[in-house]
Amino acid sequence: MKKRTVAIVAGGYSSEHDVSLRSAAGLLSFMDKEKYDCYIVDLERDGWTALYGDERCDVDKNDFSFVASDGRHAFDFAYITIHGTPGEDGVLQGYFDMIGMPYSTSGVLVEALTFNKFALNNFLRAQADFHVSPSFLFRKGEALPAAEDIVAALGLPCFVKPNAGGSSFGVTKVKDVAGVYPAIEKAWMESDEVMVEKLMTGTEVTCGAYLKGGEIVTFPITEVVTTQEFFDYDAKYNGKVDEITPARIAPETAQRVSETTKKIYRLLGCYGIIRVDYILDGKPGEEAIDLLEVNTTPGMTATSFIPQQVRAAGLDIADVLSDIIEGRLAP
Repeated sequence: MKKRTVAIVAGGYSSEHDVSLRSAAGLLSFMDKEKYDCYIVDLERDGWTALYGDERCDVDKNDFSFVASDGRHAFDFAYITIHGTPGEDGVLQGYFDMIGMPYSTSGVLVEALTFNKFALNNFLRAQADFHVSPSFLFRKGEALPAAEDIVAALGLPCFVKPNAGGSSFGVTKVKDVAGVYPAIEKAWMESDEVMVEKLMTGTEVTCGAYLKGGEIVTFPITEVVTTQEFFDYDAKYNGKVDEITPARIAPETAQRVSETTKKIYRLLGCYGIIRVDYILDGKPGEEAIDLLEVNTTPGMTATSFIPQQVRAAGLDIADVLSDIIEGRLAP
């Protein structure tokens, strides 16, 4: 059987460009080399380049092919691992739909919705089965209400974050009224829309899931413990966090988190691997499950949550990736 050629599409146009390349390197190491020839494609604003051995080859955006010293190469599949635009917001998915290239993530609508935190929260809140934190949305150029009014509605501390962006940059835990406006200005550097959100307290956990043969499979849950103010860039990428898989939670709570993750996956119509972050609040075994975020292109380095969870499930990450690829390539 002829090997398929897979593009591991990374980089992107946000502050998480380099983080995405780390995920691409992880994916490259995980892929089944007996089945696939894999090459990283780095997307930058001034050009897209395929990394082909020692060569950096320009990608032809007409058909997503490239020409190297040994001739032209075309891809059979795109595995998207961009954290931020254009791979996490539906833009790249629309491009691939137009040229007929199968890819690893959900479609345009799902990606656009999950990337917009405020829109997603309000969509899920309307379903009545999910608990999300109260929040406000502020767009760049609009007049802001008084900081005192924001605090009166949401309390302190509260979180200020880019509404359309990852969760590593531009996020501030605001502890006093004076910090509200500077935090909004900081978040506006990452996104034209900013969400200010009521603080949720409790145990932070995260649960991954993917679709295999029409069945939604969830992975063992990870508990996130950090000495930082919150799970920020420093905690994620500089080791200032304990990631405990499986999480130290009651079995009945783990089951409810797993079922909630499946319900979100099914409701949104997702594809590929997603990761849903939660806060658990209340008596052990009876906690409220508060939704933090739905991540449709989660980190994929060797130490990222998803590979940890896959290992804890006793699965081979290469098999999981093959399931995702073949699920879209099957006739």
